Amino acid sequence: MFIIFEGIDGTGKSTQVQFLADALCAKGHEVVTSKEPTDGPHGTRLRNSAETGRLSPQEELDLFHLDRREHVETLIKPALARGAAVILDRYYFSTMAYQGLRGFDPQEIRETNEKFAPIPDHVFILEVPIDVALSRIGVRDGETNEFEQRGALEGCHKIFSALPDNFIHRIDATAPPETVHSAVLSHL
Repeated sequence: MFIIFEGIDGTGKSTQVQFLADALCAKGHEVVTSKEPTDGPHGTRLRNSAETGRLSPQEELDLFHLDRREHVETLIKPALARGAAVILDRYYFSTMAYQGLRGFDPQEIRETNEKFAPIPDHVFILEVPIDVALSRIGVRDGETNEFEQRGALEGCHKIFSALPDNFIHRIDATAPPETVHSAVLSHL
């Protein structure tokens, strides 16, 4: 299975990736976890830009596509081909949301990605009110970057909320992490 955790910053995606990976491993499954942007050269450049200054919208979008292509070819497709469960913290749905805020058409981003990136079996969009997300972000690292500002979070939430697919599950992530994990398992 190919499973994605999405949502605005501060919703607990990384925690849920680990909870699900542990649960699947305990049942004897091979599990591969990863994140986007990756730790590869393109992903590292993207993450660094959040701290040092945003790249141009086109340059940023191009780097997301380069990073994802490499991720798909070197990790995602090989793991899925050998029967592993692949669980990601963010995927092209985040690119749709965050680059959509920079003026790109989210549907065009999706179409571009789905030409080379596998469509997931399940996408869990973790949802919390913006104030909760901001509170969690502040606790996490003390200050916010441009991606973590109220306006950006509100805009991304709106794009995530508009995704209509039947493989997308919206989960109330204001509950304790264990309760959120139980809700995730109920869909699998």
